[in-house]
Amino acid sequence: MQGVDLRGKVALVTGGSGAIGGAICEALARAGAAVAVHYGSNRDGALRVADRIRGEGGRAVVVGGDVASEQDVERFFREVREQLGRVDILVNNAGTLRDGLVVRMRLEDWRRVLDTNLTGTFLCTREALRDMLRARWGRVVNVTSVVGLVGNAGQANYVAAKAGIVGFTKAVAREVASRNITVNAIAPGYVHSRMTETLDEDQRRWLTSQIPMGRTGTPGEIAPAVVFLCSEQAAYITGQVLNVDGGMVMK
Repeated sequence: MQGVDLRGKVALVTGGSGAIGGAICEALARAGAAVAVHYGSNRDGALRVADRIRGEGGRAVVVGGDVASEQDVERFFREVREQLGRVDILVNNAGTLRDGLVVRMRLEDWRRVLDTNLTGTFLCTREALRDMLRARWGRVVNVTSVVGLVGNAGQANYVAAKAGIVGFTKAVAREVASRNITVNAIAPGYVHSRMTETLDEDQRRWLTSQIPMGRTGTPGEIAPAVVFLCSEQAAYITGQVLNVDGGMVMK
């Protein structure tokens, strides 16, 4: 993002191997940050993102692990610190979907979505704050969703997790504000990505009809919002949820 200078900062992006995560990684690198590209299962995708960053003269490493595992989180944070230094910026982007109506939803599908999307955000934030509190500077950006604000049939587990991220963001923002650490969230609307490719044509047509701008978003339109919230220009913004949704949710 033009005008943002993140040189000397280290950023960790969970779920950095996906479309939105990859765009965020590359945008942060263009702003000058050294970037740790995290992946859960898509190692090849993470390597491609890191290669693109290096190809543009940036600095990137790849780390993997389950964000819902306390041991994995501690391990890949340790790897980031060893390779790049302390974590200054954390983007909690890792997520998963296991859709289904509540009456037919399996408990394991409920738990897995909550574990990855919400518990993973907690575990990574807790670990990143160890660095940020000592440095008395930090940026945490949590990726929620507009469905966490308005609900969506067939996604009770995903909506509950994303709504939980909104509350989590506000609570943690209050806890750490006095230490020059901001905690915010972005709520993407309907953005074309690997997670939305499971929708059929009728679902896509209906969703597009709900967007005042009349089109879906792109990962490249999400990333600048994250970069801005990580910048010094956003130093007085915390505990907020920024909708990047083409007008789907207006308050």
